[in-house]
Parts: sequence; C-alpha cells; structure tokens
Amino acid sequence: MTWVTHGSQTVYTNPWIEVREDSVTGPGGAPGIYGVVTMRHPAVFVVALDDTDRVCLVTVARYTTGTSIEVPAGGSDGEDPESAARRELLEETGFEATEWTAIGRMNALNGIADAPEHVFLARGLRASDPEAAAEGQRDEGIGAVTWVPFADALAMIADGRITDGETIAAIALAGIRLGRFR
Repeated sequence: MTWVTHGSQTVYTNPWIEVREDSVTGPGGAPGIYGVVTMRHPAVFVVALDDTDRVCLVTVARYTTGTSIEVPAGGSDGEDPESAARRELLEETGFEATEWTAIGRMNALNGIADAPEHVFLARGLRASDPEAAAEGQRDEGIGAVTWVPFADALAMIADGRITDGETIAAIALAGIRLGRFR
C-alpha cells in the first residue's frame, strides 16, 4: 500500500516556506496526520575548487543548530539554479568562477520536506567583490571563509567537524564527479 492523502491544510506560510498538515492513511493502513514543509524555491550548493584543489568552506552561525562548516549555499529566490549558485558564491565568499558544472540534485529532509536542491562544481575562481562579500557574510552570519584541500574536507566529514548533511552530500557528489571515490 502507498500513502493516501485525504485532505490538506496550510497551517503556516512565509516567503520561504509553507507548512501544511495532511490527513493521511499510511502504507500500513493506519490513519494519521503528516506535517510537510515545502520550500518555495529550490536551494543551491556550490563546491568551489581553486587551482590547488582546495575546497571553499564557510563557517556559519545557524539559528537552529549553532556554528556550522558548510559549502556556500542558499535559496534560488526564483532564479534559475546556476544564476543563484553564482550569486551565492559571490555573496558568501567574494569569488566568481568561470567554469560551472551541474553535478547533481538532491532533496533535503525528504521525510518531512519537499526541498529540492541543485549542486554545482565551480572552478576557475577569482576574487571579485570583497565589499559585497563582507556585506553578504555579515547578513548570512558567516564568520570565516576558508580553503582546505579536498582530502582535508573529507577528513573533516569523517571526524565530525563538518556535520551539515547537505554539505556532506554536495562534497560526495563532487568527489564522485572528480573520480575521488574509486
């Protein structure tokens, strides 16, 4: 049996998300209520690699979970995903890239959310707008922008310094694309 939705009611909305409660019958036949968060726009994640194979990471003060080390990311705000990825990289780091490759799609928290995400590999980096980056970093709560060798980013995942699931998945997609996991 599959999920059957009998009714749906929006219980909260803002410019970024919608939360609804669905009256459902689950796969086992039991009735219930299922809460679903729908993102209004897909998110984008950027694995930016410099000429020495270092990954750009940002340290972000997250309201929900505290300090987090992540790849540059954000909402698409209705833009096409690559344009949004370009904007997020510039806003969060002050860097632009000349080479952009879409390397995958993912879904965040698919047990409770409809939150599509696009992942890009960015190369050919150059510093562009440090003033815009400083403002973007302040607005986003970014405390640091660091560059670590790709292997060190994997070690940071392994030892628990990087715990953001979407960053872990984005780096995994990049590693697969770059042939690092054979």
